[in-house]
Amino acid sequence: MIRKIFTITIAAYLTSLQLSFLANGETTLGKPAPDFTLRDTFGKEHRLSDYKGKIVVLEWLNHNCPFVAKLYPTDIPGLMPQLQSKYTEKGVIWLSINSTNPDHKDFVTAEEANNLTQKKHARPTAVLIDDEGKVGKLYGAKTTPHIFIINEEGILVYAGAFDDNPTPRVTGNERNYVAAALDELLSGKPVSLPQTRQYGCSVKYR
Repeated sequence: MIRKIFTITIAAYLTSLQLSFLANGETTLGKPAPDFTLRDTFGKEHRLSDYKGKIVVLEWLNHNCPFVAKLYPTDIPGLMPQLQSKYTEKGVIWLSINSTNPDHKDFVTAEEANNLTQKKHARPTAVLIDDEGKVGKLYGAKTTPHIFIINEEGILVYAGAFDDNPTPRVTGNERNYVAAALDELLSGKPVSLPQTRQYGCSVKYR
């Protein structure tokens, strides 16, 4: 009986903890993802609603963060570019978003961002500039990286970490949450793990 009560208590705590994660931002899992418009590093405008009918990944990015840098080595394509290449080839739209404010030392210009994209072997659909932080705050993006996945119907179906390794080093034994979610969606299945705790550097908002 005591074990049963303990189990129920822990389950209730975990449920409330998960709900508290959702309350931190404006997004809600299982609901339509908020629409937005941002320009990419080449000046092209991207509206989220234009990609309805496609799976969309939103990846919050800051190359000066060590948790991001581990995924983007310069010598070979890292874990993030590998996923970008694999899934964009399958029709997934991958939008890397930089919400760093212009007064912060980590801010990069569009030209610098393009150089980093090439240097880091990145292969997103586009790198979007959110220097006012409006879209990051709209989604409740807390860290770099912080990943959100939107299904073909425009519903937010995943929010959280890239993988289960909350350190600035690659171990080779990571469980990749993003790959698992995308594989399920591409197979016509629901995402079995829709939320994880994000980790990384704080987003450098204005």
